Amino acid sequence: MRVLLVNKFFYHKGGSETYLFALAEGLRAMGHEVAFFAMQHPQNEKTYWDKYFVSEKDYTGNISVIRKVEEAATLAYSPEAKRKFESLLEEFCPDIIHLNLVHRQITFSILDAPYLKTHHVPVVYTAHDYSFLCPVYTMINGRGEVCDDCINGHYFGVLRNTCTKGSKVKSALSFVEAEFIKYRHYYDRIDKIIAPSEFMKRKFCQGGYAERTVMIQNFLTKKQLEIGRKVANHRKFDSSEPYFLFFGRLSKEKGVLTLVSAFLEAIRRLPENWTLHIVGDGPEREAIESVVRMSGSMAAQRIQLLGYKSGEDLQREVGNARFSVLCSEWNENMPYSGLESLAAGTPIIGSQMGGIPELVKEGETGFSYEVRNVASLASVIVDASNIGSAAYVDMQKACMRYAANRSAETYIADLEKQYNQLISK
Repeated sequence: MRVLLVNKFFYHKGGSETYLFALAEGLRAMGHEVAFFAMQHPQNEKTYWDKYFVSEKDYTGNISVIRKVEEAATLAYSPEAKRKFESLLEEFCPDIIHLNLVHRQITFSILDAPYLKTHHVPVVYTAHDYSFLCPVYTMINGRGEVCDDCINGHYFGVLRNTCTKGSKVKSALSFVEAEFIKYRHYYDRIDKIIAPSEFMKRKFCQGGYAERTVMIQNFLTKKQLEIGRKVANHRKFDSSEPYFLFFGRLSKEKGVLTLVSAFLEAIRRLPENWTLHIVGDGPEREAIESVVRMSGSMAAQRIQLLGYKSGEDLQREVGNARFSVLCSEWNENMPYSGLESLAAGTPIIGSQMGGIPELVKEGETGFSYEVRNVASLASVIVDASNIGSAAYVDMQKACMRYAANRSAETYIADLEKQYNQLISK
């Protein structure tokens, strides 16, 4: 069948793009034809279909006031995206449209393309965030608290709590966008919602989408699994200096400051050779560096901020880590960093948030702790450092089995069933 994949970014920016390219690879391997619709960007991968991509939009960068006003005008509706999507549809004639991240840079205006009024193409949506349920997509309010205020489809909470970056103006824009989407009934035009975790499925059910939502957990391609096996260090317990690893974006909701505080609390109870590696970059980096610097020479020696890494450098870091830490303080969906860690035989220490507990089988693929609780995380860090060699090797094997059971072939087979059911209707 012909599958049109839609995502606003077409380069390796985050988890949704990891999913996008892996999905395209998996669909092609099963004999399906794939086309793409996205936003223009200098870092984009090359594709025949980029002639239809929409103009680059930047809602957060350092641009002029006039440019910001111009781009804010297309926040919820883009005539350009609708027009170019129509041209792509006319050429590709898809059997299925599969949406991913489309808010703002692309918008749901593409569903107004005239082609779709005469050709009833089913529309599938993979939920990478909570945009259907929350105007700021994260279900975190302006006070940094997990929040369900808007899950019932009434969005005044975003104004009341100043949820969008603490700005009344930006919160008002988020409110207008959410209300416009509701007014146009765009979400009603989605035939099937794919939730990558049971937690996210429950949230969508609470929001009124129970009949259209199915859970299909994220997957790893054959190449990703092979890389995991390649970098897995089965002798690291005896041959490598032990360290805990965080890798990802250094942003507030990722909970890295909680991790640093917990490591500092645990540090005197840990053997002297244990360290914490922090791989990544983001807005919290300066705050993290400040905490480490103010905590003295011992902290500086044992907490290493290694900056951004990718490719083999990152994979080796993951494979050699004794434990990776998923310390998110928002309802993380089904993080690829967790799956990549398990594929490399590295157990997870994970917060009890969102879909993370679905990756952590206690004592088998890792350990869990109470979110935002420094003492709870510190205690788990100390306990993890005391795991014996035989028990650790068993955990490595359990991690790799878990990842192997999340193969692309299994995922694509489940997705094909959903596609075919929709087409048959």
